[in-house]
Amino acid sequence: MKIIAASAHQKGAEGQKIIELPNDADPMALDLAGVTRIDLHFPKFSDGRAFSQARLLRGRLKFTGEIRATGDVLIDQLVQMARCGFDVAVLREGVDRDDAQRQFDRFSAFYQGDVLQPQPHFARAA
Repeated sequence: MKIIAASAHQKGAEGQKIIELPNDADPMALDLAGVTRIDLHFPKFSDGRAFSQARLLRGRLKFTGEIRATGDVLIDQLVQMARCGFDVAVLREGVDRDDAQRQFDRFSAFYQGDVLQPQPHFARAA
């Protein structure tokens, strides 16, 4: 997962079709034709609806573009964000990027399947 500072986040870029999806919107209703990036917003750390949106976009809609986490992004949520399908996380102001990256060094594998590795641990070839 790519981790960027809030100051480096750009709402839109020329030539890209970007959707900023509110966390109460239904991703199943989206027209994803030509969309290169979807920004999912966390209005506060305790609101996890964007996790479900990312999972629906990757799992059911087979969206292959970039999914970006914005808003109240905490470093202890980054690993779960990656497992749900996020590609990029925009850190809140004042959060150290190196501290955030260390979250991925703490966990080398998971028992359950996810977007990154759909098969559970017991079903993977040894």
